[in-house]
Amino acid sequence: MTTVLVPSVDPAHRLDGAFQRCLNLSCGATFGIEEPRFSCPVCGDLLDVTYDWDRLPVPTSLHEFEAAWSDRGNPLNFSGVWRFRRLLPFAPESAIVTIGEGQTLLQTADAVASYVGVEAGRLKLQYEGMNPSGSFKDNGMTAAFTHARMVGARRVACASTGNTSAALAVYCSATPHGFKAIIFIGSGKIAYGKLAQALDHGALTIQIVGDFDDAMARVRQVADRLGIYLMNSVNPFRLEGQKTIMYRVLEASNWEPPDWIVVPGGNLGNSSAFGKAFAELKELGLLKRLPRLAVVNAAGASTLDHLYNQAGMRWCDGEPDLRLADGYYRSLDAEGVKADTIASAIEINRPVNLKKCLRALSVCDGVVTQVSDQEILDAKAQVGSGGLGCEPASAASVAGARRLRREGIIAPSDQVVCVLTGHQLKDPNATVAYHSGDRDLFDHVLGKRGVLRAGFANRPVVVPNDLDDIIRSIALYSADAGPDSARREGEAD
Repeated sequence: MTTVLVPSVDPAHRLDGAFQRCLNLSCGATFGIEEPRFSCPVCGDLLDVTYDWDRLPVPTSLHEFEAAWSDRGNPLNFSGVWRFRRLLPFAPESAIVTIGEGQTLLQTADAVASYVGVEAGRLKLQYEGMNPSGSFKDNGMTAAFTHARMVGARRVACASTGNTSAALAVYCSATPHGFKAIIFIGSGKIAYGKLAQALDHGALTIQIVGDFDDAMARVRQVADRLGIYLMNSVNPFRLEGQKTIMYRVLEASNWEPPDWIVVPGGNLGNSSAFGKAFAELKELGLLKRLPRLAVVNAAGASTLDHLYNQAGMRWCDGEPDLRLADGYYRSLDAEGVKADTIASAIEINRPVNLKKCLRALSVCDGVVTQVSDQEILDAKAQVGSGGLGCEPASAASVAGARRLRREGIIAPSDQVVCVLTGHQLKDPNATVAYHSGDRDLFDHVLGKRGVLRAGFANRPVVVPNDLDDIIRSIALYSADAGPDSARREGEAD
């Protein structure tokens, strides 16, 4: 017998003008915001949060959001998500759950621009590692927890490669609303830096034999059976919060869109959310020109790249050929192929938001590419040398931009924003293995995934415990014969 969450939305927690709609055009079923649904009960497809903008107080200009900065004492304006609440108007202010997420940074990175191959001043990094849990997931969690509170949920669950579990656990422990966290992980498929967060914040963590896709299948069954609120990005409210990453990019760019947004692709929640954000801004007349979208898979988890570039799968006005995906998944199962990449946050073979991502690619004239773990780690070293430490999956955006530049898809003069999704401390093992010079560690962590070298490594300098030797080492470093020089030399590898 299936237990269903009983909605408990009181009048103070209702907001007219928002509803849920099935993504399947031949179905098109709609449901109230007060219904905690994570797929269409009629046809099984994904759901969108949709707005009747004619019934809502829509801003007439994006510049109107600048006024929120003058009221930073208001927690809703301090939040980098909820200060844009008029663009995700599904919840009244009294229901919002926030822990100050969205204090992120858009930074010009000329050294990385040189590495990618674009002109100085033309590449920026949108760094999401400054969020409370250390990743972009907090943007979506604040919105999903808000909806969970609206419908009276207490137990919340997710399957995770790491970042989702960390964010879920943080919101449960840091908010006073009595939420209890349940997390499903696969065997050996989570970075310890992320698992440590979930454990430290008190989440019930269930490890099953299998990978993320197996854990995702189980958590959906458990959530349905026990009436637990599901927090994965199949939850449409998660994507509402993640739209605000693009609002902050625009805000930091004087509301002028770049030529390119480059984002890592795992479960495809971010790319889906970004496409929805831009489509809505255009619909509302708030943005005339949209950026192009580039989604970057890791080579060891390249479902989107295969389906988009090899199988030719497209949005097709809302009717993509899902048989292409089904056939590909069957071939993966038949061959026993599991996702395998050092970029654990995007180590996913069955992205739940595939269909929404195809829509985003259509809206934003998008492209898809894949990069190797070698390319990811080399790009990560370049990002780190510029002062922003990111986890491997984040660096897929920079590696992807470099590949697209070499292929002539991105031009040298294009304005490019690469999204860095998480902090470097999320996965310190990869960083240490790349830089340390410990060959056994390198082979164990990286070599088995086809990484052959650390061309931009910043090795520890080993010297005798002698003052003159130490001073000579420092003099060599000061003369630019140290780590920075090694990184430049590595570009020829």
